[in-house]
Amino acid sequence: MLHRSTHIIDHSTFWNIGGFLRPGDLLVVNQTRVIPARISARKPTGGRVELLLLKRLDSITWEALVGGKRINTGSLLALEEGPQITVLKSLGGARRLVQFTEPVENYLKNHGQIPLPPYIHTRLEDPERYQTIYSRVPGSAAAPTAGLHFTQELIEHLQAANIHFASVLLHVGLDTFSPVKEEDPTHHAIHSEWCEVPPETAELVNNAWRVGGRVVAIGTTSVRALETAAIEAAAGERVAAWSGPTDLYILPGYKFKAVDAMVTNFHLPRSTLLMLVSAFAGRELILRAYQEAIQTGYRFFSFGDAMLIL
Repeated sequence: MLHRSTHIIDHSTFWNIGGFLRPGDLLVVNQTRVIPARISARKPTGGRVELLLLKRLDSITWEALVGGKRINTGSLLALEEGPQITVLKSLGGARRLVQFTEPVENYLKNHGQIPLPPYIHTRLEDPERYQTIYSRVPGSAAAPTAGLHFTQELIEHLQAANIHFASVLLHVGLDTFSPVKEEDPTHHAIHSEWCEVPPETAELVNNAWRVGGRVVAIGTTSVRALETAAIEAAAGERVAAWSGPTDLYILPGYKFKAVDAMVTNFHLPRSTLLMLVSAFAGRELILRAYQEAIQTGYRFFSFGDAMLIL
């Protein structure tokens, strides 16, 4: 646990998170659910092609990453026992706009695989390990992994201590994890992700703030959703209800409007996620916390340990 005001670092187990929270605090979780978006197809010649569906644009049209040679505009692909695919457009690199002959959701349930980060090399026997306990709405290409630390028992334990929960929705795209290659990070292009802060969550956030409770975002995706909703907030409010795409890019120097604290995992170097937490806690303090985590043997990335930043 990292105290921004005192620069003190405390070590504990995640079950004890309630000891660092106060009655009236509001934990905001992202209810997105990872879709089994990795599928295999065949070219007319028989060559194998792998697709990773990134974003659904309508009932049959998706943005996708396509792995295979000479997959150009007009290429036809076939799924085994499933719909046919037409490549409508190249979007640069391996990214393509593809169209199915029918909605593909049922096919994904039966034949798709969960897209794990590239540093996870072992296939999960239980795909639910890469879903949060409160995931509800399918749409993400990756899990909001800070939420993987919560169990139903822990949630009930916190609720019994008068610590409250609210939900937002942000469908995570793989661009979130794209490394920042530019020397000046402000030149990095961050793609939009669909998010929603429902009216009931906006009301809970604003009420918590008014009575002195802290708004604790569970994961950087919840941070981005809340801070996006803060842009539209009226005077005397932290956030407004919001639904739509967000391309909010949070770098050091950003002034947080909605979030008082956050839970986050330890992130890759040169990632937009590391820059977000550096904006929240200060670059030097985050680097010191990361160095102490390394020395203590903490695990990093998706199935790694967590940090509560107050």
